[in-house]
Amino acid sequence: MAGPGFVHLHVHSAFSLLEGALQLGKVLDLAKADKQPALGIADTNNLFGALEFSEKAAGKGIQPLIGVELGLEFPEIARDQDRMQERGQDRGQYGKGGVVLIATNAAGFGNLSRLVSKAHLEGENGRVAAKLSWLDRDNLSGIICLSGGPEGAIDPWFTNGLEAQALSRLGQLHELFGDRFYIELQRHGRPQEALNEARLLDYAYLRGIPLVATNEPFYLGPADFEAHDALLAIAGGTVLAQTERRKLTDQHYFKTRSQMVELFADLPEALDSTVEIAQRVSYRPKKRDPVLPKFAAAPDLSDQEAIAAEGRALADMARTGLEQRFKTAGIAKDKTEDEYRQRLEFE
Repeated sequence: MAGPGFVHLHVHSAFSLLEGALQLGKVLDLAKADKQPALGIADTNNLFGALEFSEKAAGKGIQPLIGVELGLEFPEIARDQDRMQERGQDRGQYGKGGVVLIATNAAGFGNLSRLVSKAHLEGENGRVAAKLSWLDRDNLSGIICLSGGPEGAIDPWFTNGLEAQALSRLGQLHELFGDRFYIELQRHGRPQEALNEARLLDYAYLRGIPLVATNEPFYLGPADFEAHDALLAIAGGTVLAQTERRKLTDQHYFKTRSQMVELFADLPEALDSTVEIAQRVSYRPKKRDPVLPKFAAAPDLSDQEAIAAEGRALADMARTGLEQRFKTAGIAKDKTEDEYRQRLEFE
């Protein structure tokens, strides 16, 4: 296999709460054993593991690619939900409705962090999701977008016969991201993957949009499938015997580069895109000292003098605050103001 051959971009660590079962240390050990030069995590709706992953990956000589699988709400979703219900189809058949966003530089990571935070704070109906209307060229700078795969923002609409809506979404994402948009293909043996692949290929070749092959692992190896299936059942408030629930396959494990190259041997351009994306990333979060405000900083003060000045400023604010409390809250019957002042000076 010449070159890396394949780079993982859509790995779900244990920070994909109630669905991921990959501990960062273990998955990085597997990546190192497979001589993978880079690795990308894309946890569901959060960046909780970004710093830990960045530090641990760099420590093992692996380039960390920081991404997130973020829910994305399109304007027509309520109308199309009604259509789905009219057909007797369940809301769950939409999948998670997300796209994979990968930060390529410091500005991109900042934009990604702000977007994820806003999705948590302003998501509607208890769902963590960004709105398409929030996105523009400025706040998407430094971000690569993958279409999300079988449970993403596009494929479930093809699966349920809403082809016009799927094509419209593809067009909107392509317009927003330009050459930073990739159509994601996965092969885990699920019927909908094979059903949708031809449509995605046709659209990609017609519009000149690059394809990218991804493996979406949630657990380490095939032997972990049953335990992970139980996790999904618990997360969904169901039982294993229930058939109408979210299920993955025994192929959603962390595959090696050679396994992925063999799986997508007929689409080498989709494999090449994984390496290209890794090469477009030039940033990783790093540990830094806490960023604290300097209350008494001045250009003519040394570091030691500034620290002493801050101490005096804090003491003055505390004394002023105590006097204000005397006026607004009073004092305990068995205390005097001087006793409070003495306690403050001691502390």
